[in-house]
Amino acid sequence: MKSRQAVFKTREARTTYLAEHYRPYLKGRILDVGCDQAVLKELIQDIDYFGIDVGGTPDLILDLETIQRLPFADDHFHCVVCSDVLEHLDNLHAMFVELVRVARSHLIISMPNCWNAARRPLSRGRGHFLHYGLPVQRPGDRHKWFFSTSEAEAFLRSQAQHIGLDIVDLHTTEKPRSSLIRNLRRLRYPNQARYLNRYAHTLWALLQKKA
Repeated sequence: MKSRQAVFKTREARTTYLAEHYRPYLKGRILDVGCDQAVLKELIQDIDYFGIDVGGTPDLILDLETIQRLPFADDHFHCVVCSDVLEHLDNLHAMFVELVRVARSHLIISMPNCWNAARRPLSRGRGHFLHYGLPVQRPGDRHKWFFSTSEAEAFLRSQAQHIGLDIVDLHTTEKPRSSLIRNLRRLRYPNQARYLNRYAHTLWALLQKKA
């Protein structure tokens, strides 16, 4: 699996990467799941855009954890985008099936590598890291799942085989580093899965429904 260098300091930066990398597939009627401020709509204006989220500025406010079925017909959207959302849902597996149901052609999914985010805070004894732990005040949202890149890949491959999807693209992104540092890391962790679990921060997948 290929790994690309990129860094997403904001949600807008992640959406920009998605729009640039998957531009040929973002056409027609698009469903943006977890759209937040609907940045994708601004980046690509020649699409029939519809965004859903529990907050932000969506076309429809929708809490995915409180529903069993998305309020759309089968194959309603040409492409469904779901970027770093599934890890926030207790009903991750059921909602993934729903995303497939409402997509006619393609799905663009991204999932974080939680191991990467936790590695340094845990090794340095900081006692907490983003999206997990026990904050003093109840958070508005948090991750419900803690998984590695290997687990996210296994999940997507299993779902694709079970539901009937082709994997068109599967790659990771990691923070930009010099060639020297990357090569030294590869020498220390020659096993691809171990390397990605340690250094990749996001797994990206482009899935296509079988005819």
